[in-house]
Amino acid sequence: MEEIDGYIEDIIFLSPDNGFTVAKLKEPHKDKLTVITGYLSIAQPGETITCKGSWKYHPKHGEQFEVSSFEVESPADLVGIQKYLESGLIKGIGPSYAKKIVDKFGEETLNILDKTPQRLLEITGIGAKRIDKIIECWQEQSSIRQVMIFLRSQGISPVYAQKIYKTYGDQSIQKVKENPYQLAKDIFGIGFKMADKTAQNMGFALNSDQRIEAGIEYVLFELTNEGHTRYPKDQLLEKVQQTLEVEIQLIEKVLHQMIDEKKLIFDGSFIWLRTFYYSELGAAKELLRLYTSPINVRSIDIEKAIIWAQKELNIEFAHEQIQAVKGCLENKLHIVTGGPGTGKSTITNAILRIYEKLTNKILLTAPTGRAAKRLSQITRKKAFTIHAALEFDPATKNFKKTQENPLSHDLIIVDEASMIDTYIMFLFLRAIPDHAKVIFIGDIDQLPSVGAGNVLKDLIGSEKIPVTTLKEIFRQAKGSKIIVNAHRINEGEFPYLTQAKWSDFHFYEVNEPEEIQAKIIEMVSDKIPKMKNFDPIKDIQVLAPMKKGLIGIEMLNNYLQCKLNPSNNPFYKGGKRFHLNDKVMQIKNNYQKKVYNGDVGTIITIDLSEQTLYVGFEEKIVEYDFSELDELVLAYAVSVHKYQGSECPCIVMPIHTSHFKLLHRNLLYTAITRGKRLVVLIGTKKAIAIAINNNEVQLRHTGLKDLLKKEDFQETTLPGLSF
Repeated sequence: MEEIDGYIEDIIFLSPDNGFTVAKLKEPHKDKLTVITGYLSIAQPGETITCKGSWKYHPKHGEQFEVSSFEVESPADLVGIQKYLESGLIKGIGPSYAKKIVDKFGEETLNILDKTPQRLLEITGIGAKRIDKIIECWQEQSSIRQVMIFLRSQGISPVYAQKIYKTYGDQSIQKVKENPYQLAKDIFGIGFKMADKTAQNMGFALNSDQRIEAGIEYVLFELTNEGHTRYPKDQLLEKVQQTLEVEIQLIEKVLHQMIDEKKLIFDGSFIWLRTFYYSELGAAKELLRLYTSPINVRSIDIEKAIIWAQKELNIEFAHEQIQAVKGCLENKLHIVTGGPGTGKSTITNAILRIYEKLTNKILLTAPTGRAAKRLSQITRKKAFTIHAALEFDPATKNFKKTQENPLSHDLIIVDEASMIDTYIMFLFLRAIPDHAKVIFIGDIDQLPSVGAGNVLKDLIGSEKIPVTTLKEIFRQAKGSKIIVNAHRINEGEFPYLTQAKWSDFHFYEVNEPEEIQAKIIEMVSDKIPKMKNFDPIKDIQVLAPMKKGLIGIEMLNNYLQCKLNPSNNPFYKGGKRFHLNDKVMQIKNNYQKKVYNGDVGTIITIDLSEQTLYVGFEEKIVEYDFSELDELVLAYAVSVHKYQGSECPCIVMPIHTSHFKLLHRNLLYTAITRGKRLVVLIGTKKAIAIAINNNEVQLRHTGLKDLLKKEDFQETTLPGLSF
């Protein structure tokens, strides 16, 4: 085993999962930097490190030193000290101030930061506020370093140290020792498996009640990520046993303890996490309340209102559309569902025009920012996201609009209703006043919500809420191959495939994943922008069924980032590479920042000195601390699920048999209906056929439909409307 030492010049790659690192080391008396690899995430740029290991030759990257063990020391020379300070580790010190500080204090720099940081006032430009920030961050980094060392000894990637420290503070090590399983609940990115490994390193028994309880909760949370709000008890026990590898009798004993302690809900067949049980039960009760309460606007003559609306919109409604408008006017709650080109937008505008004569208290809303923006464009009225309508209060970390402080509207129109998950549906319904009329508009054949639940399908399946289903494609929409093919796919028929320049739907037959990847890069970066005058970043969105593989989301993002937005100064954090002006997506709801799962934005600033990154979204700029960047991913390519509710001028999608596990009819249907002016499929006809023929919609175990059926919805006619 050989030994080398030097200071870390740069971190090239750092895996957030296990801390595997690729770095460049500046060895003394060597001009060329040495590439080192290993589990080195505890080390920072500028630190002096002594490594033990062996030399290896990588066929692509050349000679590397593979580190098996290492020791870290504080930077030993001026270059190392400056590199350490300018790495962005200490808020308030960037490259400029790092040089000034080292020029002033030399080899005493770190000692001064430790013992007499007020002397930094001697540096021009550094004031008292900046010094306070530097002192706080310096002390925090010292504490985080202790947490990192402890975590490394327990098998947890030190990249989570900052998040753990921010959550638990000076009690971090004590909290982890007391209950490592709590990490999986409290720290975004740390799952049960990592927490379980830590617990076992610390001596927790495999069959301990604590482990089994955490395992049950973990499996249930994983199932909610798959869309389930509840799960059959026997199947749940089997899944937990597969995960924990302990006797099923022990699992059943702990499960019943959790039910007795009201940590879980059991109805005799299904197990719920409390949040989802009370969300579904609450949603059912709120719908009953709204359905049976009188409206607040004057009566109208519906037939005259429809004739008037046709004149106002200069359009003659089809029979289905008349039925939809009637249903929306007659019923306190109504659902309108249909595919693209069937006239949902026309119905929305008709209802809006009629109700504007009756009240000015109208709310237009949708689940996502892009869906709300599209609704605004359709109606030429301001539309809000559901989250914005509910008014999140950062001080209380709750929504302001509740049953005690409800919305004040007489009519609420909810677009893209298939995207609403169970939890948000309950929060929204409870804030709607008794007198309000609510109209849900959506496409039941699209993918269900990203979050748990299958709300629109459950509402329709309950047969308690009146529904109008639109099936007729209107003449103007029949000229679009996107719309025609969407309906063909939805009906189980093969789409019309063409490469004709005039068409808005193109298919390129490419057999091998490597060739598909190359074709996607070529089409996005060159061919489509030239053909349609599209901006390759703003106007083109790549959608992919899977995360991994040559034509998976991760690799496509890496290649598209380098092709569309190259950078000589990339920023690495938590195993991710970000460039200025990158297209990124938020991957979890962050109510305090008012950004939500699936929101797409652009990186506009990366501030190494302040350890902050700024992203411009639709109508706001959001600040991220470097420790929060695991909430962002590149978005040149995204999943179909994450992009539902959004639209783009051009959609490009790989479709190949290597994705067969996820090739479903509703996935392909949802993907192509995201394209406004052009859809390009690249892959094989066989894969298209697999998707079309696979109409087994992935089952979601939800309870809303059953709970609605149990509720006592009155069949009496609600107060009539006449013009």
